[in-house]
Amino acid sequence: MSSKILVIDDDTSFCVMLKTFLQKKGYEVTNAFTAREAENAIKDQVFDVVLTDIRLPDSDGIQILKSIKEVSFNTQVILMTGYTDIKTAVSAMKMGAYDYVGKPINPDEILHTIEQCLKKKTDKPEANSPKKDNTATSEASFVKGISSTSNQLHEYVSLVSPTNMSVLIIGDSGTGKEYIAHTIHMQSKRKGKPFIPVDCGAIPKELASSEFFGHIKGSFTGAINDKVGHFEAANGGTLFLDEVGNLSYEVQIQLLRALQERKVKPVGSNHEIKVDIRVIAATNEDLSEAVKRGDFREDLYHRLNEFCIQAPRLSERKHDIMIFAHHFLAQANEDLEKDIKGFDDEVIDLFMNYDWPGNLREMKNTIKRSVLLTKEDFVPIEVLPQEMLSASENPPVVLYTKENEEAAIRQALEQAGFNKSKAAKLLNIDRKTLYNKLKLYSIDL
Repeated sequence: MSSKILVIDDDTSFCVMLKTFLQKKGYEVTNAFTAREAENAIKDQVFDVVLTDIRLPDSDGIQILKSIKEVSFNTQVILMTGYTDIKTAVSAMKMGAYDYVGKPINPDEILHTIEQCLKKKTDKPEANSPKKDNTATSEASFVKGISSTSNQLHEYVSLVSPTNMSVLIIGDSGTGKEYIAHTIHMQSKRKGKPFIPVDCGAIPKELASSEFFGHIKGSFTGAINDKVGHFEAANGGTLFLDEVGNLSYEVQIQLLRALQERKVKPVGSNHEIKVDIRVIAATNEDLSEAVKRGDFREDLYHRLNEFCIQAPRLSERKHDIMIFAHHFLAQANEDLEKDIKGFDDEVIDLFMNYDWPGNLREMKNTIKRSVLLTKEDFVPIEVLPQEMLSASENPPVVLYTKENEEAAIRQALEQAGFNKSKAAKLLNIDRKTLYNKLKLYSIDL
């Protein structure tokens, strides 16, 4: 049976063109031109893959993603986005999107992405079966890097891995937090047991108890089989809670109780199950601030944060940038069956000076796309995404004199979207210095 694909875009001609292209490749394709049409289609049938534009006239791709995950958690969602929406697309991946592709759409690129996500969907274990440790993940083959930042990161990993301490990994999206967690697991005494990654942002609040603790057949509408929860599946091994800050307050209470008692009770069951697990959590939020706001329980925060690791941004690992670039080049050559030798000098210069807001994930996607478009032996600058080329035309602000310092700070803040960390990088100063300057010039954000 051919896989079912739903294509959602308000550009009618593009939508129909993509449908025709995918049908010729053997897929069963449905079009929707609005979010309302898409929601009706999702209710009528289950799709294997949904391709949706981020911007729709009556809603957006993020809401579509949420609706799909509530109805069919295993449906893979690929976002189609203009370059200005890439940060939104990266955020959506935390919520369960499989990947994003930039517009204008390259048919061969999107076909390859569909084939990859269908392969991932096929390879997934059944939802009601215990998940097994998959050591052959793509992230497990990442290189370590040679910068002092990378050395410190892996020193911390080596120190904490043999213990049973809970670890909290903090870092921006795309910095490889799951890779760090998996490395800790593989260097621990639990390496022969399961490693169960859980995307907390992709679990609807109503299904959280079932996802974490399991359920028995008939315990609620839709519970047609017994289900093993993440805690029981990870028994003896490691439970990785990705983007743990996205859990609702009610689910945090349930999670804390399970971690304290080391027992779980499946939904609808009267029997508790003892579990022996190590917990590693990750977030791109400042959980200490979330605690102060009352959005995250302080007792759960301290239980998760027995040891903290900061996952560095790619732009903080200058000596590693081309090491990672060549690693992803080799991966792209293998995936796309090409033999690109390397990068033009202009590309290397741009890679070294670009801020990489999407970090390793953005680099991997950028290089894969570039390899697909490259016709010569070396990746030319012309095939890079437009936002990277635009960034190279707006170099970082430099503070030359005291007279222009305030103006330069305001310009950097505006250029960074008022993100203080990014503004500090543009100004080539640390965050503490920037905070002092903001206070000095009475700049309120």
